[in-house]
Amino acid sequence: MTATAQQIIDFLQNEGPFDELDSELQQEIAQHSQLIYLAAENQKELIAQHKDALFVIQSGQFAVKDCDGPIKHLSDGDYFGFARLLDKVDYNINVVVDSPGIVLCIAKAYFFKAMDNPAFAQFFTASKNDALQNKAVSDSNSMWLYKPLHEVVHHTPVSVAPNDSIQLAAKRMSEQKVSSVLVIDNNDLLGIATDRDLRNRVVAVGLNTQLPIKQIMTENPAYLTKNKTIFDAICIMSQYGINHLPVLDAVTKTPVGMITNTDVSKQQRANVLFVISDLSKAETVDELVSKAWQIPQYLASSAKRAGDFDIAGKVLSQATDIMTRKLITFFQQAHGQAPMNYCWLVYGSQAREDQTMGSDQDNALLLEREPSQQEGEYFEKLADFVCVNLAKCGIKLCDGNIMASNPALRLSLDAAVKEAKAWVKSPTNQAILDFNIFLDARSAAGDTRLFEKLQAQRKPLLKQSMFLAALARAANETSVPLSMFQKFVYAKNADYKDSIDLKKSAVAIINNLVRLYALSAGLTMPGTVARLKNLTPECGLSEKDRKNLIDIWLFLNRLRWRHQLTNNVQDNLVRVSDLSSIEKHQLKAAFQAIHRAQQAAVLKFSGGIG
Repeated sequence: MTATAQQIIDFLQNEGPFDELDSELQQEIAQHSQLIYLAAENQKELIAQHKDALFVIQSGQFAVKDCDGPIKHLSDGDYFGFARLLDKVDYNINVVVDSPGIVLCIAKAYFFKAMDNPAFAQFFTASKNDALQNKAVSDSNSMWLYKPLHEVVHHTPVSVAPNDSIQLAAKRMSEQKVSSVLVIDNNDLLGIATDRDLRNRVVAVGLNTQLPIKQIMTENPAYLTKNKTIFDAICIMSQYGINHLPVLDAVTKTPVGMITNTDVSKQQRANVLFVISDLSKAETVDELVSKAWQIPQYLASSAKRAGDFDIAGKVLSQATDIMTRKLITFFQQAHGQAPMNYCWLVYGSQAREDQTMGSDQDNALLLEREPSQQEGEYFEKLADFVCVNLAKCGIKLCDGNIMASNPALRLSLDAAVKEAKAWVKSPTNQAILDFNIFLDARSAAGDTRLFEKLQAQRKPLLKQSMFLAALARAANETSVPLSMFQKFVYAKNADYKDSIDLKKSAVAIINNLVRLYALSAGLTMPGTVARLKNLTPECGLSEKDRKNLIDIWLFLNRLRWRHQLTNNVQDNLVRVSDLSSIEKHQLKAAFQAIHRAQQAAVLKFSGGIG
């Protein structure tokens, strides 16, 4: 085996996702791949020569456009050219060299041979489809960034003494299959030597390998302590242009590990984004169920900061949307296409995109016309199939039977409009409690135009003053859990005596109030925060009040998510004893603000008659 081939193997063994391949395939790839030095003066010629290859950047910085997507700024460990291979489209590959460097060109045949490995295929398929993910999911990239380094570094660092030979250091790196070694004396970090140092400072200049490693090491290297985060590591590595960063104990400053660009890449691929993206690749119900059950554990391990909780509900709701669409596809593959246009509607938390771990199903089918008996049987089977298998995926069945499997929730467009007219005509308190959930609705699959028609026809009905007055009175019937003397009132029969049901006693009240103002203003988006952001001062809520309600809603949902993930539960019974002193004050202030908002809504919409 040539020295170049061995160099490629060493690189692949430490570079994801190639490190997922067996050693035999790694060797094949190494023997049939080529290293090129990509610079401004030769990039067009070399890219054209290797246009059907996968390009893996070992060093350098490049601006690349290799498909219909945006320009990507890439550096060590990044890839390009795979969209051309996967899509089988002759995309032009345009490269601007910011900093020249070495690029590995992997032949098309060996790329597709590696695609037989599920982990390898998942990585590149997910990478290609990143552009299809909506902003809500893209924002959840923040989750993995804030994982502390002690959760990432699991192995004792490979090290040598300062007077050990360069050859010994290289041998130790080879044996441990790592690309760097720490130089340590009496548990103190003196320096670091990397494979690049060996290449540039030893091999390239013909230096005697029996000399001590201290002669070529980088002295006093940058480092981080283990309590810092991946985001901190990325910042330091970018600042100093390095790919290896020692990790030290926060107190003793003893080296405890090393984090590399490859480690960062692996953490990014372990992010919940990739699990959710992978749902759409499932080919059977069993595969979909298996992937769906990974989501809670990824959320539990990824969501650490308050901001993560703000979008966790959106992430989970999008995952549920994907599961729904996949299940509909599976059903149609087995039973044929639907006999008429239809729309799969989702209600409540999924519609608002604020699902939590305990959210259940709330869905329905909207049909373009009244079905015949045979057509009705098709949609009955479709609804049963989707609802039952969503439950298998972890989205539990609705106790109140608000599901498309319920015949009352499979309506034609005309019947749905007629139902809305009945709501408005007779808005009793019980009726409002029964159908309030249907006022937060969204299309998740099928013909969205049907839902748009329904919304357009319901919009003037739901703005009628008598109906809004009934909604306002209903929204005032649930009290926030504060006593007359502003003490917390705890939930009865809870496992812990200081528990408060934040969903029922606070979040649901805000949702009801904001829905009321949104209906009055003719807004049709289902999300609570989105509604608040789109309301104008003319609605009766000042900008200050709207911003305050947004802050309160986000704060309450952060507490709910933290409670569920920390305690591995699905309820909303947050324990006051688990809150910090400032959070207790914030919670009390939030309840007081919600109570004032209830009173204001009753005054505005029902003349103060609660």
